[in-house]
Amino acid sequence: MSKSNGQTDVRLEEEQKEEQKQDLEHELPPADLSDGFEEKGAAANSAKAATVPPSAEAEMQKLRAERDNLLDRLARLQAEFENARKRAAKESADFRDFAVADAARALLPVIDNFNLALKNTAGSAEDFRKGIELIHKQLQDVLQKMNVQRVPAKGEPFDPRVHEAIEMVESDEAPDNHVLEELQPGYRIKDRLLRPAMVRVAKKIG
Repeated sequence: MSKSNGQTDVRLEEEQKEEQKQDLEHELPPADLSDGFEEKGAAANSAKAATVPPSAEAEMQKLRAERDNLLDRLARLQAEFENARKRAAKESADFRDFAVADAARALLPVIDNFNLALKNTAGSAEDFRKGIELIHKQLQDVLQKMNVQRVPAKGEPFDPRVHEAIEMVESDEAPDNHVLEELQPGYRIKDRLLRPAMVRVAKKIG
């Protein structure tokens, strides 16, 4: 009888231990996120995200091809622009050279007449003067053909845009603030001033 009771007590103790073990398992705290389990899950998610779908890969290839095409077009446009700039600079330089050549060619007959006048020194002073006057007129004709015009000065109202005043002179020979005397003529091509006329300007007396 006592043996039977002893077995019963052992079973009771084992059952109590099992119940205590189950209670401890129920009372265990939730898993900590820093215990490494969550990191493994994040790594798995990153691996999934790193896997690019075929459609996205094809789209990336298309974008790369478009980028390369645009860069190639940009390089060609830059080269064309540089060539156009050089060509325009050369044409501008050639135009200036041709313009100077035309002006020099028009002045050559004037220089020839000057040389003839200087050689013929045996004539009278009056003949020499007439020859110089003819050359001067010839030179004026050349300038007129080149659209070079003389700036009106003497008797004109003083205009600082085309006149350069050397001095103001009290005088009643010209109205106040008018050009009294031209010291050096000024010239312009159409509306572009080549040089201003150097003048004396009249100032009202008193």
